[in-house]
Amino acid sequence: MKKLVLLSVSLLITGYASAQKYSSKTGKVTFEASVPLFDDIYAQDDSNLVVFNADTGEMASISAVKNFHFKTKLMEEHFNENYAETTKYPKTTFKGKISNFDKTKLTATPQKYTVQGTLNFHGVDKAVTSSATIYLKDNKIYMQGGFIARPADYKVTIPKVVTKKIAENVNVEYNYAMIKQ
Repeated sequence: MKKLVLLSVSLLITGYASAQKYSSKTGKVTFEASVPLFDDIYAQDDSNLVVFNADTGEMASISAVKNFHFKTKLMEEHFNENYAETTKYPKTTFKGKISNFDKTKLTATPQKYTVQGTLNFHGVDKAVTSSATIYLKDNKIYMQGGFIARPADYKVTIPKVVTKKIAENVNVEYNYAMIKQ
């Protein structure tokens, strides 16, 4: 499975023959869909794969949806079976580009960038814009950012009895420490 996932990420980005490529197999992606007065809805994947082309600013990432872990097994089970339908849609991907990225300007001081691309979740492609902080330290590129995703935009059906317990806007955050390949 890991080889298939790595191959998928590699195929998402083209033109790496002489590119300055960075990657990580231990990227952290979280999402939160909590609303006040109800259970926290928070999940984390610590094995998100990311590939970044420092020459062009292009990047791609992939997560096995079942890698998102919740504080309770029941919540995780409901997410996988009823909302994400992981049997039918086992992965989520992002392919995009960092606007105005220039690797020669990377320093240890975090800088703000805009990341634009396409997120595929639940079989639906949707344009996403994210604010990210990027810096270079100890020969690693660090990238942290986040964006808002709406379950309805990805055709995720939320049963009426729990609609008030799940936020309409889900906060998605990512954190990568990428090494040069």
